[in-house]
Order: sequence, then structure tokens, then C-alpha cells
Amino acid sequence: MLHMLHYVKDISDFFFLSGPKSSDGKFHKAVILTLGLLSVSLLVGLIGLGLHYHSEAAHFSFLKNNLTEHLQASINAMSFMTRERDLLNSSITELKKELILTRQREKTCPAGWRIFSSSCYFLSNDSGSWTRARQDCKDKGADLVVIDCNKEQTFLSKLTKSETWSWIGLMDGSNEGTWTWVDGSSLTLRYWEAEQPDNGGGDPKWGEEDCAHIRTGKDTEENWNDRSCDATLRWICEKLA
Repeated sequence: MLHMLHYVKDISDFFFLSGPKSSDGKFHKAVILTLGLLSVSLLVGLIGLGLHYHSEAAHFSFLKNNLTEHLQASINAMSFMTRERDLLNSSITELKKELILTRQREKTCPAGWRIFSSSCYFLSNDSGSWTRARQDCKDKGADLVVIDCNKEQTFLSKLTKSETWSWIGLMDGSNEGTWTWVDGSSLTLRYWEAEQPDNGGGDPKWGEEDCAHIRTGKDTEENWNDRSCDATLRWICEKLA
């Protein structure tokens, strides 16, 4: 900057010394001096702007690098937390499985009852009507069996080796053709024998067939039939283990 001032001074001295001694010469010298000072000011401004830009660029670069580091640190932390969450969920799942197995191992049924899944089942030795069968189950703290899955149906089908007709907790006495389980649920799975239920087929010999039974000991799962509720059959009770 001092160099520029000396340069302007030299130009001014040149014109003052060599120029005409007139008012026009003084004016020209003043103009030249002003332009010189403006040039210096402009140069100083450009230098200052350049320094400011360089400073801001360095600051921006610092902020960018700092932000990048923080972002990467956040990504790493999130990745770590995700892995920890997955491990925790896996541990919880394993603990739940172990708890279920433990509870199943702890479940027991009374003497004469058989356990399957989370329920106990009792096949009566006596025979009687559907109403008597249900009352006997209730006296045992149970009810006539409700079959709600294929595995349970398979288990009951193999409950005896010889074919045995046993009442189950299914009837349509309230509304003919609308079969309902004793727990109030509607019939969804069906394992009726061929052409059953037929409500006796209109034969007075069989009467109104409003109660269902299962034929245990049959290979096929199509082993339900409808019978008169007054028929004398064995029965299957069910209660939670």
C-alpha cells in the first residue's frame, strides 16, 4: 500500500513540476490525483475482500469438516444402537420361548386326564345323553371339548385306538343348521363325515339330530356326525391345564 502511495505521489509531482502553470493544469493534476487515490482505495478494498473471502472460506471449510465428523459420529452411534436393539429383541424372544417351554413343562393334568398343548382332556368311561355329558364335564371344572384347530382335531381322532363315539361341545338346537360351540363361538373348522350333518335325514328313527359327536380311532379326520341329543354316547371334557 505504501508503494502505491509513493507511485501516486510520483505521478502528482511529475504533473505539478512539468505541467503548465495554469488553472487547467491544476485541474488536470487534481483529477489525476483523485483517480490515483481511488485506484488505491479500490485496490485496498479488493485486497480486504480477498482476505475476507479467504477467511470465510477457511471458516466454511472448518464448519463443513466439523459437521461431517459429527454426522459420521451420529451414523456410527445409530448403527451401534440398532445392533444393540436387535440383540436385545433376540434375547427377549429367546426368553419368551424359554418361559413358554418352562410353563408347558410345569403344566399337569389330574389323574385320568391327558394333556395336549395347554389343555387337559378326559374321555369318560360312562355313557349318557349330551346334556348329562356336559353336566359331568362341568362337575369336573371343565366343559365338553371345543375343537378350534387341526392339531387338536388330529389329537382327538387318535385319542382311542378302537372306534369310539363321543360327544363334543357342538350343537345347533337353538337354530337348526347353525352349529355353535358351548363357549359361544361359531363353527369355522368342519370335519363332518360325508353327507353329514343331515339331521337324521328325515327318518323318524333318528329324530332331530341337534348334537355332534366325534368317532375317535378313525384314520380320517372327517369323523364328525350329528345325533339326537338323547342318544347314549361317551363324551370328551376339556379344561385348561
